[in-house]
Amino acid sequence: MLASSSTRRPLTPDELISARLASALDQVDLSTRRMFPGKMQGERRSKARGRSVEFEDFRPYVHGDDLRHVDWNVFARLDRFFIKIFQEEQDLALHIVLDASASMDAGTPNKLVYAQKVAMALGYLGLVNNNRVAMWIVGHGAVKRLPPLRGNTGVQRVAKFLIEETSGDSGGRMRGPATPLADERPVPPRGFGSFTEAMRTIATTRTGRGVMVVLSDLLIPEGYQAGLSLLSGGASGAGAPGWDITLIQVLSPGEVDPLQERSPSGERMVIGDLRLTDAETGRVAEVTVTTDLVHRYLDRLRAYQSGLHEFAAARGMQHLMVRSDADVTMLMLDELRRRGLVQ
Repeated sequence: MLASSSTRRPLTPDELISARLASALDQVDLSTRRMFPGKMQGERRSKARGRSVEFEDFRPYVHGDDLRHVDWNVFARLDRFFIKIFQEEQDLALHIVLDASASMDAGTPNKLVYAQKVAMALGYLGLVNNNRVAMWIVGHGAVKRLPPLRGNTGVQRVAKFLIEETSGDSGGRMRGPATPLADERPVPPRGFGSFTEAMRTIATTRTGRGVMVVLSDLLIPEGYQAGLSLLSGGASGAGAPGWDITLIQVLSPGEVDPLQERSPSGERMVIGDLRLTDAETGRVAEVTVTTDLVHRYLDRLRAYQSGLHEFAAARGMQHLMVRSDADVTMLMLDELRRRGLVQ
């Protein structure tokens, strides 16, 4: 996979989410495979029984019930007290974790740019439906957090966060520790040099329950297991249980099939003698890439993906792989709907 040395980053909200996609997302809502109590009244129908205007059922009166909820028309007909039950609507917390590490800033199309657009679409979906949306950007020794927002007014702030905190002065890389946004609460330093420590920070800082979406290529030099275990509540992931977690693994076409790797001019790049530098570790290797070597790579990729999928399933997480050339609208309205994240 080729590092993206001259990728153009989105610079405006319109480049992160088109008006057409925003209009389509106005017609759907965030969903979850679980039901969680929200902190505030919202637009998500809950299993909780409350005092909204949407009538659901009756139940017999018991001593101590509020007499204001007695249906007097039923009492007049049956000479018995019944209480009206209403469907309560509560908000749903959505936490979005975006991996902006060096390996994500690579591929054609660029994986990080694609993940930015998916993060923006998810944030927009949550906010326009009056849910609480928080966002994390991790990588290059930093963890940046946008605290929970709510309502349409938060859309511009999410876009600003995604644009500013994934851009920098050298090749569009994510900045290291930077001046926080005016409304950003700082996260205590915990040694951000690894994926595991970044996930530990997120697992121990978040509060409440809800949905979490992790956008990453999950090509982690140290391994993904320890970090993802922390998110799912294992190994001191304090406060982690109670989250419906979806892993959206973003891979470039050249990672899915190296024979598809092309330069920006369209030239085939992978076959032959190459000097490769690992974007994460800086390690250099000189290799001769042959068709046989590519086939062996594909076998290892299938094994890696299978192990990741099984690891996620065992911890109650959903895992799906998406290519960076996939259509964001199709992902949001088709694939994520089938997965139960959108309804």
